[in-house]
Amino acid sequence: MGLFSFLSKDKKETLDKGLSKTKESLFGKIARAIAGKSTIDDDVLDNLEEVLVTSDVGVATTLKIINRVKKRVEKDKYVTTNELNNILRDEIASMIIENQSPVTGDFEVPADKKPYVILVVGVNGVGKTTTIGKLAYQFKKAGNKVYLGAADTFRAAAVEQIVIWGERVGVPVIKQKMGADPASVAFDTLNSATANKADVVIIDTAGRLHNKVNLMNELAKIKNVMRKVVPDAPHEVLLVLDGSTGQNAFEQAKQFIKATEVNALAVTKLDGTAKGGVVIGISDQFQVPVKYIGLGEGMEDLQIFRRREFVDSLFGDHEK
Repeated sequence: MGLFSFLSKDKKETLDKGLSKTKESLFGKIARAIAGKSTIDDDVLDNLEEVLVTSDVGVATTLKIINRVKKRVEKDKYVTTNELNNILRDEIASMIIENQSPVTGDFEVPADKKPYVILVVGVNGVGKTTTIGKLAYQFKKAGNKVYLGAADTFRAAAVEQIVIWGERVGVPVIKQKMGADPASVAFDTLNSATANKADVVIIDTAGRLHNKVNLMNELAKIKNVMRKVVPDAPHEVLLVLDGSTGQNAFEQAKQFIKATEVNALAVTKLDGTAKGGVVIGISDQFQVPVKYIGLGEGMEDLQIFRRREFVDSLFGDHEK
């Protein structure tokens, strides 16, 4: 049974297409790194290190990968450069699988958490509201009753965007006037959602990375108010990152993870960039799992991040 046996053909094609720019860039660099070499020696490893760093994998993660490749070469004694892609695929997949718990299924909601409350955070421009709309679509498609809360009340455009997504997907959006207290919007959203027996509630928040104290205070207030309605809310604090920004995505992740209790990540805009390697670094460096990846503009183009399939798509399927 192949690794893609449980991933539909459409989803695999979306994944392959979305990662095509990263794949072309990475393979081009690897080809240059091993040009004229038949075995994996120190020169090849040095060049490979540069390839991974310049592919936005990140320095710390790159050093871990190089160390794993070195051990593999020492263990297998004679390893040719033709085998390098297979080794990279195996070692990167193993590394990020070791770090994170497995994904259970497509947009499943825990049976004991109704409504399942997702608080979405991230800076402006990363695709936060679009991700919320796509999540709403996927959860609804999976048979869930979904409510959205427009708690980014500082920008009229943010509220308008989420209302448009609500209409497009066919789910209710709870909103208040511009400048209203975000915690009040969150409270109203959960009240409406629980009264109408919703399965999933997704709440937007202001998209700015102000100083950590203000960020913590604002999000803490929203959480405290939500818990008056749903005592263990939010169940998921989802940080949305723009994959096309490469190392900036790392920095945003560091700042938000320090500032609040982020327990899931979504990396967007991977289809338009050659910087998809950032997902490998983020998966390795943070104890917070990458849960979703954005691979295009369509509502179907938000996927659950399956680590093995991601790496296989980047480096090619396992040899039969």
